[in-house]
Amino acid sequence: MENQTVITEFILLGLSKDPHLEDFLFVLFLIIFLVTLLSNVVIMLVTRIEFSLQTPMFFFLRHLAFVDICYSSVTVPKLLGNLITKKKTISWEGCIAQNFFLFQTVCAEVFILSAMAYDRYVAICDPLHYSRYLTKETCRQLVGASWAMGFLYGMGNALPLLNLHFCSDNTIRHYSCELPSLLALSCKQNLINYIILLISVFIFGLSSFLFTLVSYIYIISAILKINSAEGRRKAFSTCSSHLIVVGLFYITGFVRYMKPSSESLIDLDKVISIQYSILTPMLNPIIYSLKNNEIKSAWVKLFRKYNPISNPLKIIHSALL
Repeated sequence: MENQTVITEFILLGLSKDPHLEDFLFVLFLIIFLVTLLSNVVIMLVTRIEFSLQTPMFFFLRHLAFVDICYSSVTVPKLLGNLITKKKTISWEGCIAQNFFLFQTVCAEVFILSAMAYDRYVAICDPLHYSRYLTKETCRQLVGASWAMGFLYGMGNALPLLNLHFCSDNTIRHYSCELPSLLALSCKQNLINYIILLISVFIFGLSSFLFTLVSYIYIISAILKINSAEGRRKAFSTCSSHLIVVGLFYITGFVRYMKPSSESLIDLDKVISIQYSILTPMLNPIIYSLKNNEIKSAWVKLFRKYNPISNPLKIIHSALL
């Protein structure tokens, strides 16, 4: 049996060993990260300032945009730092922290998506009681519960990592310190970590997914009962952007964490991880902006009213009031 050793940091192999390709990837991911920050901040400002968007649906969208900023910031800044400095390392403490915040933001996002599905369910299936069921206090409680669930999910999977032991290998064949890649390095039986991951995914992930799924079963059933084709189209358009976002998030996340670990699938792991942890936070506000006419109209009104070129501080000041 190999002697256990104290591991204080891990080497991240990243996405490529080619220095020229890494320079290109740095520029690419920097642009993606800046677009993610800008688009989500604009969504937050628009839904906060525009009077017509002061509804539960856009309240949840504003918090989803904030979660996406946090979610993207867990891994992308470290990735950019490693690409520019060529020092592809992460400390043991940083690795645990990255896992905690990744799990926390992922869980908060799926529960906010579930709250948005509930919002669409009430709006389409029981519109007369919409204001009764989705009060401001209820919306705040749903968002607060989403973050609380995220905290429990993050702590439940991060704390058991303190019991892991490693041998001589401290090389993670990934660009981030994700849990599956980290567990693969442990020279001690880590069955308990996999069990905790499976149970937590079942409790938090499956429950939120089933809630969203059941909501949309009722939503689609109600839409199909609408007599006019135009009415069905308008009803479906109010939830199509949410369906696309949910599909992107769940499918890629499920494939990443539920598929068998294999050396031959490492490159596929990286591609899938890029999709759900880097591209999805950027795509969410773009999808909602393109698919939602109210958001598009608000963007135009916001630009005309608060011209960011002539007075960049005015819009920020209004958002904080």
